[in-house]
Order: sequence, then C-alpha cells, then structure tokens
Amino acid sequence: MVKTDYISLDTRGNTHVIDITREVESAVRESGVKNGIVTIFSPSSTSGITTIEYESGAISDLREMFERVVPSNIDYRHNLRWGDGNGHSHIRASLLGAGFTVPVVNGSMTLGTWQQLVFIDFDNRPRHRRVVVQIVGE
Repeated sequence: MVKTDYISLDTRGNTHVIDITREVESAVRESGVKNGIVTIFSPSSTSGITTIEYESGAISDLREMFERVVPSNIDYRHNLRWGDGNGHSHIRASLLGAGFTVPVVNGSMTLGTWQQLVFIDFDNRPRHRRVVVQIVGE
C-alpha cells in the first residue's frame, strides 16, 4: 500500500527550523500502514529535512553551524546570475538533503526518544512550503 499526504508550512526563511514530527505521525497513523517506511520530502532547492532534538539550544547550535559552514554574507555565483541573494540557501539545502526516511514498525515511526523530524527553510525570505509525506508498507 502507498499513501501520500502533504504538510503545508508558512516559514520565516533564514534557516527557520520547524518541528513536523506530529504532522508526520498523524499521516502514518491515518494511513493504516503497520510496517513499512515513511519518506518525508521537500520539493524545494532551498530547504531540507533532518532529525534533531528539538530544543532551543540544539536549534541555535544547528543554525549557527550552517552560518559558519555556509556563510550568508559572502559572494555566491548564483547571486550574480539571478540577483536573488539566496545562493547560500541552495548550498545549505544541498548539504542537508531534501528528504528523510524513517522505518514504521507496528504503526509507529521508530524515532529515538529525543529525535524529532524537522523542516528547515534556508531561503532568505518567508515562503509557503508543501512537504510530501509518503508512507509505503502493509
């Protein structure tokens, strides 16, 4: 069985981190799948999906890490071509990845106790995003 659902998000941009665990859990529960996988995918080149302990210290550390590794205030060739100022957003998203897969066992995601699914919007402005949640299994 394959079930597809969507999560709509309004973001602030600028490495905005949003906990989407509850929405994904709800989609898994409503799918009726007991054993399989759930894939969460962001169809965007300036955002990504991962897991983290969703607490203010870890979120700040994550945001600061992206700024150290891929600074927002340096020149990017993408910005020269398009003039939109979000070259860093594309690079950050490519490092993180657009999707994440979690095993589903006995109708529940197998996330660890302190592990939440997060969507991160790296763009340099607020955006409306639509995340794909696809559950495959029996």
